[in-house]
Amino acid sequence: MCHRRRLLPVGRMKLLCSLYCSLWFLLLLGAGSLLILLHLPDIAIMVQPQTPGTNSVVAPSWPVEKDFDTGHPAEGDVDRSYDPPLRLENRASYPTLRPPLPLTQEPSNASAASHEDQASRPKLRLLEDLSDAGGGAGGPHQKLALAQAIRRHQLRKTCAKYQPSVANRLLSRRQVSRVYVEERSRLLYCEVPKAGCSNWKRVLMVLGGSAVSPGDIPHEAAHNANSLRRLDGYDRAAIAKRLHDYTKFLFVREPFERLVSAFRDKFESPNSYYHPVFGRPIISKYRANASRSALRTGAGVTFREFVQYLLDVHRPVGMDIHWEPVSQLCNPCLLRYNFIGKFENMEEEANFLLRSMGAPGNLSFPHFKDRNPLAERTSSRITQSYFAKLNSIERQKIYDFYYMDYLMFNYPKPFKDLH
Repeated sequence: MCHRRRLLPVGRMKLLCSLYCSLWFLLLLGAGSLLILLHLPDIAIMVQPQTPGTNSVVAPSWPVEKDFDTGHPAEGDVDRSYDPPLRLENRASYPTLRPPLPLTQEPSNASAASHEDQASRPKLRLLEDLSDAGGGAGGPHQKLALAQAIRRHQLRKTCAKYQPSVANRLLSRRQVSRVYVEERSRLLYCEVPKAGCSNWKRVLMVLGGSAVSPGDIPHEAAHNANSLRRLDGYDRAAIAKRLHDYTKFLFVREPFERLVSAFRDKFESPNSYYHPVFGRPIISKYRANASRSALRTGAGVTFREFVQYLLDVHRPVGMDIHWEPVSQLCNPCLLRYNFIGKFENMEEEANFLLRSMGAPGNLSFPHFKDRNPLAERTSSRITQSYFAKLNSIERQKIYDFYYMDYLMFNYPKPFKDLH
């Protein structure tokens, strides 16, 4: 009798077993869900889409409230896809801005430069010992040095307004992917296409010892076999050290002029890459009743069709470095360049930089044009003729697209009706 009382009916046994199994199943399900939630960031990184050769970006990359009164295998190679962002440590934050310098005229003396914070001062003798470099008081070298102080001030002022928390930003490898390294001279050069980048790569090759003269380097070799390393090819510690220790420089160009120069080079001349990769989708989307030949070859893109592509938030093909805004291409608010040159005064400013850094006396910046040498260089006059084909709304939208470049580098508005 006692033995029988300890035994549970079969029905109750089955019920208890079912409840017991269900409880374990729910516990396992909950644990699995928790693990998935914990690893969601890693999954997101793994499935990010990547398109070779293009970067889909829309400028500007931060909210802009416009001012209406403003005119290779080597050291430390890593898998870039999974490397965490680099925090810029031991970098002075942007100083509190003093009252703006008059940007329409040069300061009367070098006192404006004395307020430059030490973190942004070049590792060159740009603002001191100018007489030793051949420029006395009021000489051309002093004027160029003071122009640099004004440009850095303008850049800091713009960055402080539109990216006030820049000092605390994390730096990704993509943000230094256009920066070339020249180890001998301790230089970091951000490549801005259509602003003398081919000739600057030639100069860096000569400085690095891989060539004797810039004139000996063909165009293709300057771009595809230049032996130059890019900064994103270094490990995180090496990137941070070079950003801190090396002289960082770039050369910029009037944005509308740079855009027209890129269009003429890539779409008005034979090009085995840009015609099929960019021309075909542009013609397909923006040209009514396009011919079979145009759809097949991608040749004959008009400037208006190109502008339609540029301004389209749903572009049929991604962004390209030849017309990407410099504010995104070179990240000047993050990298804080020591020298900001301008294409419009390229030869004088480039040679000033070379002399200041102690380059060999026989090395000067080349001025030859090896791509489409018979074509006239894109000038302000040519740029105006292309933009005259557009209406005022289209011109305004392009100005808005490059608005940060106009602010950062203090270029005047190219048309009076822009705001």
